[in-house]
Amino acid sequence: MMSTSKPGGKSSRREQMRTRQRRQKLISTLIWGGLVIAILTVVGVLVWQAVRPAAGEAVTLPANSDQHVAIGTPPGPYNTDPPTGGAHYAETLPAKFYEEADVASLPDYPQGYLVHNLEHGHVIFWYNCETLDDTDCGNLKEQIRGVMEDFDGFKVEAFPWEALDVPVAMTSWDRIQRFESFDPALARAFVRANRNRAPEPNAP
Repeated sequence: MMSTSKPGGKSSRREQMRTRQRRQKLISTLIWGGLVIAILTVVGVLVWQAVRPAAGEAVTLPANSDQHVAIGTPPGPYNTDPPTGGAHYAETLPAKFYEEADVASLPDYPQGYLVHNLEHGHVIFWYNCETLDDTDCGNLKEQIRGVMEDFDGFKVEAFPWEALDVPVAMTSWDRIQRFESFDPALARAFVRANRNRAPEPNAP
């Protein structure tokens, strides 16, 4: 005569235990799999940042590029104008779009702060509206803002720079891209390739 297990009997409890064990094993596998994927993603991003090709013209920086100078004293010297690296102040400027009217409220030698931004992996749009009429200047600023917004304003800023011999130049640490005519697609490529390619990419 065959025996049947009663509800709540040993056979039923063993089956419940096996089900819990399978569930726990599945959860454990999913957790470890997620951790492995997260680690591989982080490693992949770090490797890509290290090996991705840079954009723009390479610049040989001065030997003192890692040095801080006292705020208020002339920073530099710089191997390009606008700068791509060199001696700088120990403080940075907020990442934003600076209008010409903003410069009057800034301390002397704003480039000393902005080079520190570059050391932290920022990309700067230096623009000069002196040779443009109001309409062209407004259009240029709108285009630059559009590119900055594409990157959520993260580690990108724009700054007026009258010493420019072109309407716009972009700089990152040891890289420069000059524009006779602004090209938003090329500007986006410069940001993607060069942002955070700097000595201190993890700094804000």
